[in-house]
Amino acid sequence: MLGESLDVPEASEYGFARKSGYPLAGERQAKAALAVFCSERIAEYDRTRNVPALDATSHVSPHLRAGTLGIRRCVWRAMEAREANRERPAGVDTWLSELIWRDFYDAILAHVPRVAVEPFLEKARRVPWRESEDDFRAWCEGRTGYPFVDAGMRQLEATGWMHNRLRMVVASFLTKDLLIDYRRGERYFERALADADLASNNGGWQWAASTGTDAAPYFRVFNPVTQSTTFDPTGAFIRRWVPELRSLDERSIHAPWRAAPLVLQSANVTLGQTYPFPIVEHGEARVRAIAAYKASFGDSVKT
Repeated sequence: MLGESLDVPEASEYGFARKSGYPLAGERQAKAALAVFCSERIAEYDRTRNVPALDATSHVSPHLRAGTLGIRRCVWRAMEAREANRERPAGVDTWLSELIWRDFYDAILAHVPRVAVEPFLEKARRVPWRESEDDFRAWCEGRTGYPFVDAGMRQLEATGWMHNRLRMVVASFLTKDLLIDYRRGERYFERALADADLASNNGGWQWAASTGTDAAPYFRVFNPVTQSTTFDPTGAFIRRWVPELRSLDERSIHAPWRAAPLVLQSANVTLGQTYPFPIVEHGEARVRAIAAYKASFGDSVKT
């Protein structure tokens, strides 16, 4: 069950003043967002949805959460788009699968309501989560020293929204690299996201933390640098949200601590001052997380 250690301060207590970036509410805005997506972006959704520097997603999740847009309308408009893209329906089909995930998590919450406060997998209750307020605060404030993670958290702080690829990356980082209880991240998202939905938010966090139904295997630990080079190869997303690294080259911006001193100097980056050193070494953190999960789950698997 939730303990006092899971209490999450309001975002304002971390120095955030978020609200101005939230999307406008209303049925008219919801219908407009859906229309633009289905006419301009849905056909390429399968190819572009994982690139956070692109404006490639639907942006309708806040409206689905608020009730100013319904799933049936989304499916109806998507099927119209599919008819218009008969030769290549993959983009539409991929987006429809995302809507199905929402329905799946709604069903899980409805039939197993205890997931709102505890892991779906009972053996996951034994995971020895760490208590580190400093690490949690650094994660919330986008000061982990991993640019892709920090960019995602700063996007959340500024806009009340976060790209789905980043949601998986930052959740993996919190629960695996930092080994901090997923419920702390889940609750922080609830207070920060304009599209915060109990079922979807809980399902996403339990997937990343390997505690839920159909979750990622516990030995799957996202490498934040590999995720960065794969999905933000030029560093465009990082440059937007972590401007202190803007002048770094495309190689160095993903892992500044690996850059040569002259490279950092020419970009006016001073690690530990203008940008933090990594708060954890990913390789070591991965080994620690796998050992903790393996001991808790009692599984014999190859890692």
